[in-house]
Amino acid sequence: MAERVLVVDDEEAIRTLVEYNLRMAGYEVETAEEGFMALELIAKGDYDLLVLDLMLPGVDGLELCKRLRQTNSKIPIIMLTARGEEIDRVLGLEMGADDYVTKPFSPRELVARVRAVLRRKADEPVTSNSVEADSYTIGDVHLDASRYEVTVRGELIELTPREFELLHYLLKNLDRVVSRDQLLDGVWGYEYAGDTRLVDVHISHLRDKIEDDPKNPRYIKTVRGVGYKFVRGE
Repeated sequence: MAERVLVVDDEEAIRTLVEYNLRMAGYEVETAEEGFMALELIAKGDYDLLVLDLMLPGVDGLELCKRLRQTNSKIPIIMLTARGEEIDRVLGLEMGADDYVTKPFSPRELVARVRAVLRRKADEPVTSNSVEADSYTIGDVHLDASRYEVTVRGELIELTPREFELLHYLLKNLDRVVSRDQLLDGVWGYEYAGDTRLVDVHISHLRDKIEDDPKNPRYIKTVRGVGYKFVRGE
């Protein structure tokens, strides 16, 4: 069965372009021209990925993304933006988007990003009673890959799929420095080579969720000029 993608953009030309190229790549595609329509479709449908424009009438892309994450929706989101400013990309990622593409964009690049995000989703661990080895307890933080759960002091923490993968990767390299490029390759894939800002934004968001004091982190340490490492805590 083809994977289902919902494309949300108020420009008909963009919707048509994206829909055509995704259909040619083998995906089932539906479209919406504004945020409220998108929310209705998402409530009724089972989509594998959302391609979401930042600037929308009604509910804009950032607000829609935020609402979905607040309802614990784990649908992967690729944000489209006509703006080149870094702040817009950062805000999208902080609201829970998995990736962004800046207009004007190459349809081939967008299709490649869609494939990459869906491939990462397919690689997520599946709950199984027979899986017992891939879990970590470091200080107050516990990650259980078989259940796809993270708790801090016993309280369940809601992470986006990308945040979970990032934390999992850091824990697998406990007490070892991991460069931004290594994290990009290991968590995002080679398609994202050089886009190290993705790492920094997701690290910041992850700290906000698991650290008592994100500005003075106990677990996720910055190694200036190199990358990050997850330590056992002080």
